[in-house]
Amino acid sequence: MRVLVVEDEELIAQAVATGLRRLAMAVDVALDGHEALARIDVNAYDVVVLDRDLPGVHGDDVCRAIVASDGDSRVLMLTASGGVLDRVTGLDLGADDYLVKPFAFAELSARVRALGRRARPAAPPVLERAGLRLDTSRHEVYREGRFVHLSRKEFGVLEELLRADGRPVSAEHLLEKVWDENIDPFTGVVRFTIKQLRRKLEDASLVETVTGVGYRVP
Repeated sequence: MRVLVVEDEELIAQAVATGLRRLAMAVDVALDGHEALARIDVNAYDVVVLDRDLPGVHGDDVCRAIVASDGDSRVLMLTASGGVLDRVTGLDLGADDYLVKPFAFAELSARVRALGRRARPAAPPVLERAGLRLDTSRHEVYREGRFVHLSRKEFGVLEELLRADGRPVSAEHLLEKVWDENIDPFTGVVRFTIKQLRRKLEDASLVETVTGVGYRVP
């Protein structure tokens, strides 16, 4: 899942980004509205965690731009204003969810996961295929009932493959959804991660290479 955190308080922004990365999400950070709009123009985000009171371009205008783009991004609006009218206004702007500061990270991450499932064709919180079971909320993977310890990137790649429900997934898509904007698109990191994933699953046939297309879990 690809997430953009838009928050002008850098310590909060980096804390949220670090926490979400530990949950195998690819996270970019923007510290003002202008930077947020620039990133949204370039990257396809599943979820935008959006502070409402931003310098440069107000969070409300960023939200309007996301909605007007007619893309699949879902917006979780963060604000210190928790009154009913504030929440109603934020939702009427097109935000998909609303969370008041201060917030518990566990709640924020749960809301991000829920919105991420809605950003693309709906997927259940537990994905199962070919004897594999991936629980997105517990961040656990099992093969034939046996726990498999995966790195964050391996988990993210497997989640994208299972979401595809047998369809091939390109390396470009995996780079977009599992790695952040700092990754070199010409690197062999996807191929290396697939290799490690096959090794840990102890069955290379569970992740097939589709020549000229990408990878899939058959």
